[in-house]
Amino acid sequence: MLFNTYAFVIGFLPLVLGGFILIGRRDRMLAAAWLAAASLFFYAWWNPAFVGLLLGSIGFNYGASRLIVRARNASARHSRALLTVTISANLLLLGYFKYANFFIATLNAAGTGIAPLDVVLPIGISFYTFTQIAFLVDTHRGLADESRWLHYVLFVTWFPHLIAGPVLHHSQMMPQFAHRETYRADPVSIATGLAMFAIGLSKKALLADPLAIPATAVFDAAAQGQSIGLGLAWVGVTAYALQLYFDFSGYSDMAIGISRMFNVRLPLNFNSPYKSRNIVEFWRRWHMTLSAFLRDYLYIPLGGNRRGRSRRYLNLMVTMMLGGLWHGAGWTFLIWGTLHGAYLAVYYVLRDLRPIGPAGGRLASALSTAFTFVAVLFAWVPFRANSMDAAWVLWRGMLGRNGLTLNGLESPVQAVAWIVVGLVIVWCLPNSQQWLARFQPASDAVEPTSRAAWRFTSRTGFATGVLVALALVGVLSATSEFLYYQF
Repeated sequence: MLFNTYAFVIGFLPLVLGGFILIGRRDRMLAAAWLAAASLFFYAWWNPAFVGLLLGSIGFNYGASRLIVRARNASARHSRALLTVTISANLLLLGYFKYANFFIATLNAAGTGIAPLDVVLPIGISFYTFTQIAFLVDTHRGLADESRWLHYVLFVTWFPHLIAGPVLHHSQMMPQFAHRETYRADPVSIATGLAMFAIGLSKKALLADPLAIPATAVFDAAAQGQSIGLGLAWVGVTAYALQLYFDFSGYSDMAIGISRMFNVRLPLNFNSPYKSRNIVEFWRRWHMTLSAFLRDYLYIPLGGNRRGRSRRYLNLMVTMMLGGLWHGAGWTFLIWGTLHGAYLAVYYVLRDLRPIGPAGGRLASALSTAFTFVAVLFAWVPFRANSMDAAWVLWRGMLGRNGLTLNGLESPVQAVAWIVVGLVIVWCLPNSQQWLARFQPASDAVEPTSRAAWRFTSRTGFATGVLVALALVGVLSATSEFLYYQF
């Protein structure tokens, strides 16, 4: 089920929230069961056949976590062995659904002739697999323990984050369900969540979807081998960068907003990443929960920066390459991850050669931000392109190798206008967390901006209603899936 549909906004969400409030007054465990059942229904809306796979994954990992707890109390070595076996089983399952045909296609390129498998990628499998891997590692480390089956099911299936994140730790969510206040209606929480949801829905319906039109046109033309001029290439790639940002940050805002209505705070996933002045800062602001996962469960276990500079650069490359493959089974995603690994390595090489001092004035900050944004744009090309051939077409266009033309769009002026609007929003305006910071919609504390601070008045209530109405009109005109659903 999509957040940006009438079925969800008018049907599912009010029903589940109302049921949770009514049941929570009488029985907290039954209210938790209501949420778990609703989350499974939410997942089944897409394809009921894969609910069994989800429940099987949950049952296997829950049982493994109980064994790890027992082994941890007796033998760290035994616990580590169980953890290794369990993580391997999770990765094998994920690998079968997500990467089997990629490996077969790679072998077939060498002339093997293996028939591809008839495999459908279960939606959200990457997110719920990584969530459970993090839980298992935390259990082994003594940082998490969940003996209640129902609460573990709710932790994994919690519908706001189930399909496209954020990637959650058990400690970030489940302790909140131990508080009596969580099960009682809180007008401030509901109003805060509704405002956050309205902002996210507006990002998706009013910004991401219109920006998808020029982005799709340019990338489709590149896929067909058409010559892409300088202007057209930059318009298409910039439109996609903004589409992806408004699409995924909009989803994350909606997930945070929905959870807040239920008195549950999720972690932030975006913090104005296109305002970053270097690539390290970008990855601290973009898809923050995945970045933290890759750092804590891959980069640091590989050795991080503890084994010398050369090993750190290698660890960065390996981490980002695997992060690229996590997003999709294809060479384009691997190249995207490799580019970002190279960006990070170059940053640290330069910093090691000449320590980077305090930021300069506004001009230096603006130039650093623009340079970082351009580097990110170049890397988004293989991320979006359906082949490396198409990526090369666009890269050549961005470098002016195919002329300067902007021809190829039905409404180039409209496309440029949408891009300008998008850039003004991401570079010049406060983000959603800053607007609502005084009400703390997420678990992360954010300082309120001096330029805008959300207050619950008749004006902000009216503005929220207008945003929801406009977004629903956009939903009525064309409902599209969120981009990260495919990952």
